[in-house]
Amino acid sequence: MDSGRVAVDVIAVVAFDGINPFHLSVPCLVFGAEQPSSELPPVEVRVCTPDAAPIVTTAGFTVSTGFGLEEIADAAMVIVPSWPDPELAAPTEILTAIRTAHDRGARVVGLCLGAFVVADTGLLNGRPAATHWKWAEVFARRFPQVLLDRESLYVDDGDIVTSAGTTAAIDTCLHLLRGQHGAELANRVARRLVMPPHRAGGQAQFIEHPLPPTDSEHPLAATLHWTIEHLNEDLTVDRLAAHAAMSRRTFTRHFRKTMGTGAGDWIATQRVALAQRLLETTDLTVERIAERCGFGSAVTMREQFARTLGTTPSAYRGAFRGPEPVSGRR
Repeated sequence: MDSGRVAVDVIAVVAFDGINPFHLSVPCLVFGAEQPSSELPPVEVRVCTPDAAPIVTTAGFTVSTGFGLEEIADAAMVIVPSWPDPELAAPTEILTAIRTAHDRGARVVGLCLGAFVVADTGLLNGRPAATHWKWAEVFARRFPQVLLDRESLYVDDGDIVTSAGTTAAIDTCLHLLRGQHGAELANRVARRLVMPPHRAGGQAQFIEHPLPPTDSEHPLAATLHWTIEHLNEDLTVDRLAAHAAMSRRTFTRHFRKTMGTGAGDWIATQRVALAQRLLETTDLTVERIAERCGFGSAVTMREQFARTLGTTPSAYRGAFRGPEPVSGRR
């Protein structure tokens, strides 16, 4: 070994045809933005592709790095930034390279749909993991042996880390940077990226909850939409059943079969969703929003936000509010 050679922490980022350039850029930006203090080894980010070949991104441009999958052998951390098709397993050469690196002691990170690739290696069997909420059902079906965490922005299980979708990858990389090189460096990089060093809440606050269309032939469609328009009122199961012209028992059975949950829980979710929209788009007070959404009080609304989203109404507004909210005070 050359005694004059400076040791480096290699972070290998696995890339492939069809990769989203934003996802590819996240670990490169976070770990390549600034070097740690002189007391720690410098960091080298290597984007590794099969056969060191150029890859074509979803934006249509080509990326050529010169690093092949064999570079993963020297890496302290291996990051899979995403994957283009959650129904399609990654090539064997990628899975083998990741498993070999992990067996040697490398930390393995799956960002967004990159969690699917990590799961394909078998390394997540019996362990917790996160992924993008939109593909959670597919993940659960393909990998029933993995303990899917549908709420967290990321899951750090020591030698394996997985994240929820898109910008949660930034949260994850900042978390990893903080653990490796301290809060000062992580905070400095976060400021450069115009990101908070740590975001409150989980990915539940980003999930959309679609409704059946009003012209749907489903027997509950009209009642579901009517309920959305009357969230500020006292909504009971009996009242909804009467609107649907069903007995309470029949309505309850149909509702759970259709929505996968009870009417009370669904109404609570819709009230939170309405509150989210009002927090994002108006300058109504929390108290007024609680009234409009049928929570009864700001205290109840805060409790529901904590239970459902893992954050507070004020923190949510600070994170999602647009630059020019429409005044709601009349």
